[in-house]
Amino acid sequence: MRNILLSIDWDYFVKIKREWCGSYIENDTNLKYRWYKRYLDEKRKGINIEKKVILGAGVNSFWKKIFKHFNISKKTPLYISDSHKFSYNIGEKYNCKEVYLFDAHSDLGYGGLESLKFEVNCANWLGKLFVENIVKDAKIIYSPYSFEESEDFKEINETFNINYIDMSEIGMDIKVSAIHICRSGAWTPPWMDKHFYKFINEAKLHYREIEKMERKWNLKELNLSDAIMCFINS
Repeated sequence: MRNILLSIDWDYFVKIKREWCGSYIENDTNLKYRWYKRYLDEKRKGINIEKKVILGAGVNSFWKKIFKHFNISKKTPLYISDSHKFSYNIGEKYNCKEVYLFDAHSDLGYGGLESLKFEVNCANWLGKLFVENIVKDAKIIYSPYSFEESEDFKEINETFNINYIDMSEIGMDIKVSAIHICRSGAWTPPWMDKHFYKFINEAKLHYREIEKMERKWNLKELNLSDAIMCFINS
């Protein structure tokens, strides 16, 4: 029986604007200042993005569906992080040959096979697992809020064994070797972090944080100087 990694990106549940879906370095600027800038940009248009950007209804029934299809025990290791790049390390550590990915992005590498020559990052970790012959198969379950299409990765799809499926197409009693849940803070807003941890706790599994996760969102403390910094740093 092959080892399987279940990898879940929090952005699977979050509907954001298309123009916010760029490629970002995962640093404090993009995890914090960029969200304040987005807030201020939209506020000038009369839009409150704290109310506009919401969680999809699927988050409430997600774990019920997961436990229906996957065999997960109390001993199954669960890791959480901000960056999705750590799925590479977890997949390698547990010698996983197959990945089930729930995400708004494929993380196969953006730019074809050439993009897999770069170091592991949040945008290519799954492609790197393939090109380094660690993983043999992947099932990608796209978020209903994704702006990607499977055809965007034609070269990589033709090279490796990758299938794009719906939740209904997942088999039963699939034994999971490890689980990774990432927050992807450059694509998911800070005011939803409390919902992120609620989601994790609903799995009722012991988890380990593998990087610093804390970030603050306090509009009451945002003064003119801070606002200027938001535009300078983002």
